[in-house]
Amino acid sequence: QVQLVESGGGSVQSGGTLRLSCAASGHISSNLYMAWFRQAPGEEREGVAATVSDGRTTYADSVKGRFTISQDNAKNTLYLEMNRLKPEDTAMYYCAAAFWVPFNARLRQNAYTYWGQGTQVTVSS
Repeated sequence: QVQLVESGGGSVQSGGTLRLSCAASGHISSNLYMAWFRQAPGEEREGVAATVSDGRTTYADSVKGRFTISQDNAKNTLYLEMNRLKPEDTAMYYCAAAFWVPFNARLRQNAYTYWGQGTQVTVSS
């Protein structure tokens, strides 16, 4: 079992910056696959960014160049640095993890086993 707890959400104006954190605990391996997803009201949950322990990353087109995913293995923590935020980035953001995810499924929610409770991000225009 892996437990995930997100933090760092909040309300910002368009163009602002937020940094989300996801603390992992439990039966963690150094090869844990981790990702960030988001879900806006009335919308399906979508993959935002994913990473594996060797540093390889995958991003949704909508956030490329603005968001950066990273992880601190020593602290068992996943981060999402979000720059130049837009109102359309408003959503509940979730951290997800799995012990293995195929390359072509890194941003698919059904590829992940463990989920956090989410942290709200609101961007005003």
